[in-house]
Amino acid sequence: MNKDEKKFEQKVEVTEDVAPQVSDNEAGKTQEDTREEQTGGDEGAVMAKELEEAKEQLEVQKDKYLRLSAEFDNYRKRTMKEKAELVLNGAEKTISSILPVLDDFERALQNMDQTTDVKAVKEGVEIIYNKFLKVLKENGVKVIDAKGQPLNTDFHEAIAVIPAPEETQKGKILDCVQNGYTLNDKVIRHAKVVVGE
Repeated sequence: MNKDEKKFEQKVEVTEDVAPQVSDNEAGKTQEDTREEQTGGDEGAVMAKELEEAKEQLEVQKDKYLRLSAEFDNYRKRTMKEKAELVLNGAEKTISSILPVLDDFERALQNMDQTTDVKAVKEGVEIIYNKFLKVLKENGVKVIDAKGQPLNTDFHEAIAVIPAPEETQKGKILDCVQNGYTLNDKVIRHAKVVVGE
């Protein structure tokens, strides 16, 4: 080997030593980095698409909420109107059922002037009275039983206490001064009674 060949071999060895050696890990990282950069652009597009879908869903939900709110407001107004009408015209059914009894009273008053038979007039008034009680019963009104019953302050109001004629009548109602009434099992007027002691 001559001198020139020796120098050439040394240069080749030096060049091989100087050339950067890229490890397998570094080569893999650069490929991953490259992939990440490429997918990073795709992720931005995916996120933008998801954001757009979320905005569309928000608009749909907002529209549903506004419609539901308007429907509820209409329902509230309608029920308030119905309640007001019910309060105003709630007694219509009851009054309509009492009107025939009023007609009977008018006929009885007209006939009282022309008749001299007191017994017939009394029977007519009793018929009207019973008809009136029947109409009240149909509308949920009932007379509170009092006479002979034990005093019950939920239904009776004692206005007087007198000595009982018999031992068995102590604490019981001897007389009813004014009838009491219930409407659908709720007391609307207590019976005024006299109680034995």
